[in-house]
Amino acid sequence: MSTIRDKFRGLQQHPYEPLFLPKNDGQLFYDLPESFFTDRYRPIGQNLINRFGAGAVQPAGTSADTPAMNRVAIGNITQPDIKFAEAIPRRGAFSLFVPEHRRIAGQLIELFIAQPDADTLGDVAAFARDRLNGPLFQYALSSALLHRTDTDSVPVPSFLHLFPDQFVDPSVFPRMREEGRAVLQPNRMAVDIPMNYTASDRVTEQRLAYFREDIGVNLHHWHWHLVYPGDGPPSIVNKNRRGELFYYMHQQMLARYQVERYSQGLGRVAPLDNLRAPIPEAYYPKIIRSANNRTYPARYPNMTLADVSRSSDQLQLTVAELERQLQRVLEAIDAGVVVSPGGQRTQLDNFRGIDVLGDIVESSALSVNRQLYGDTHNTGHILISFIHDPKDEYLESFGVMGDVTTAMRDPIFYRWHSYVDNIFQRHKVRFAPYTKADLANAGVNLLSLETELDRQGSVKNLLLTFWQRSQVDLGAGLDFGPEGNVFVTFSHLQHAAFNYRLQVAYSGAPRPATVRLFLAPKRNERGVALTFDEQRRLAIEMDTFRVNLTPGINNIIRRSTNSSVTIPYERTFRNVAQSNLGDASFRFCGCGWPSHMLVPKGDSLGVEYDLFAMLSDYTKDKVDPPFDEKTGCNDAHSFCGLKDRTYPDARNMGFPFDRRVPNTIRSFADFVAPYQNMRVATVTVRFTNTVVART
Repeated sequence: MSTIRDKFRGLQQHPYEPLFLPKNDGQLFYDLPESFFTDRYRPIGQNLINRFGAGAVQPAGTSADTPAMNRVAIGNITQPDIKFAEAIPRRGAFSLFVPEHRRIAGQLIELFIAQPDADTLGDVAAFARDRLNGPLFQYALSSALLHRTDTDSVPVPSFLHLFPDQFVDPSVFPRMREEGRAVLQPNRMAVDIPMNYTASDRVTEQRLAYFREDIGVNLHHWHWHLVYPGDGPPSIVNKNRRGELFYYMHQQMLARYQVERYSQGLGRVAPLDNLRAPIPEAYYPKIIRSANNRTYPARYPNMTLADVSRSSDQLQLTVAELERQLQRVLEAIDAGVVVSPGGQRTQLDNFRGIDVLGDIVESSALSVNRQLYGDTHNTGHILISFIHDPKDEYLESFGVMGDVTTAMRDPIFYRWHSYVDNIFQRHKVRFAPYTKADLANAGVNLLSLETELDRQGSVKNLLLTFWQRSQVDLGAGLDFGPEGNVFVTFSHLQHAAFNYRLQVAYSGAPRPATVRLFLAPKRNERGVALTFDEQRRLAIEMDTFRVNLTPGINNIIRRSTNSSVTIPYERTFRNVAQSNLGDASFRFCGCGWPSHMLVPKGDSLGVEYDLFAMLSDYTKDKVDPPFDEKTGCNDAHSFCGLKDRTYPDARNMGFPFDRRVPNTIRSFADFVAPYQNMRVATVTVRFTNTVVART
């Protein structure tokens, strides 16, 4: 008999192939009731069942009428009402930034969540699958599977495996189909994806293509929005400190991008704070939508934002209204209070203020007043994404800025989010600097801090980066293509594994402490030293973890692979949809920054960074219930929080660098000088322009 895993396995493969076609390399067949066939196939439904069902493998020693293990029976349920979701064309584009699309996605998630059990959910999803927009259906079903308790055993594949066209150069797809059709397994060879294919080296922004177009980086952005949908059932949307996490996760991505820019000779990202000025940056995506085989539109140099009026997308947005909404948000920050539709006032100048502000700016369904403060972050994405066809005159859909899976590819993403981050910083600067009571940890003396590569005889405080060539199986995303595995190879940034070594002298009774590790650039692209306030805003979190201190000398060793920010390569790229392994450690539960992008690229001569470490007072850090990083799915809790639990740190995210400091502090040395529980060291990141194959 089939299992719940089997029931959902085929639902999340080959998203535009009808469900009656065999899935999972031809080893999984769905027995569909006649009513489940769409209008096109219902008249010949029985013929299709006979044709494709006959190939289902029968277990040895069983009679012909014994249900095969790979036959999945779909219950003939009352057809669910999904007319609301059919408003998004099946072969059209779907965007979480478009308000109507977001509302429909939230309603579809609610429908899936409302099903009484996993088996019924599978039946409802089977009926909806061939009738709805592919990315909409897969997003809503994935979100429901991740949030239901009775589908914990169901692996959720990444969008890379479902819609590879949104992540990789489409020129590889004809070659993949040729290799898959002409060559039988295991003799198939991987098809190589070229590096940096969207522009020539004459375009200066192309120096950061390895970051912007990294598959893992864009998968992280997709998965974060999957775990934190802006609309849907309150039980899913209303997560602990959701608004603050929206701010912090995007602030950290932006800081990482800026740190990379300095090392590659590029200056500060210019915030997109003038919505009327021409945008000099161009972007030519060179990717397609498998839904209709049309390309994502390009943005040409010096284009200007215009009012968007598109009846097909139910969009009526103006630049002037976005400017008014932004002004209301800024006025609320300056006043330190926001107002609900009923006139209720909520203070911003407190610990929870950043959380309230994050929900307003995004904006999620938790916004205290969407009507007054608007949908600023999402509207910016929409105006930019329709800059090429704001009135639908040329029947073009949105550009890459309109899709969470593709937005980070475009340089304008970082300009828009620099402006959004400045809004949050305007709020943060209202807070007084942290005091000694906030920062000190009595009895804790951090004697030394250093890094070493995870190999014998390595040089201290030297980190190495290089290119790595990896493989990923995209067979499950090739609709009407060859069965089985079809691999591609791609090159991405990687670093040599390393360890942090901290030596701590402690006097007192045994107790825990929180180790916080940050990396900050020392100089800008011209080699000029950064001010501490500039460094503070660009400090990237490398790890946060708890240690148990005992009286005397404590030698702490922490592996880079255990970072609270990242998830391992296997969690990002493994094709769980086609896997037969049931080990929970391979379940795709990891929302997190890709591990291969933990360390900045550096350059061939070596770029120096300040490595900061702090052991903060755990009594001020702890939450209830206590957090144990060794249990559950929590690889990257710094960026993604914990499923169904309190964020595992009672401090504001980014502590101790989320607030301004006194004017007397001009360097990291000044910042740590009064505190024995802090230390700063200089580390060098050296890049070698070689390609190493993943073992």
